[in-house]
Amino acid sequence: MGKLTLGIIKPGAIQRGHREAIIEQIKAAGFTILAQKDLHMALEQAENFYDVHRERPFFGELTTFMSSGTVVTLALEKEDAVAAFRELIGATDPAEAAAGTIRRRFGSSVGANAIHGSDSNANAEKEVAFFFPPGDIPGNL
Repeated sequence: MGKLTLGIIKPGAIQRGHREAIIEQIKAAGFTILAQKDLHMALEQAENFYDVHRERPFFGELTTFMSSGTVVTLALEKEDAVAAFRELIGATDPAEAAAGTIRRRFGSSVGANAIHGSDSNANAEKEVAFFFPPGDIPGNL
């Protein structure tokens, strides 16, 4: 069980003023924020990050949305981090997400579901490294 995962607060949630509430919910769930960055992804950066979805019909819409404004990237730590974070954020479709989850509370649609979370321990390592090179996370030199 991995102790690391990545979260990205998406542009729509930032634009609607939910940044702090989402971060507080993550902390209240027992996650430690090891590193945090605000950034505006270029379209090419979003395409590289979501490359695994390149052949899917929603790829263009997703990468355009993710490069449309500021995002907050979070390197998070907790025991069994990926599973715990997936439970905290809820189903991709906010309408189907459990009550109290981040996506249910702050998402507005499947495409604008407020937050990204790694879906496996292997992807968590890759995704954290994508945004936080060695040295950006304390104890990870």
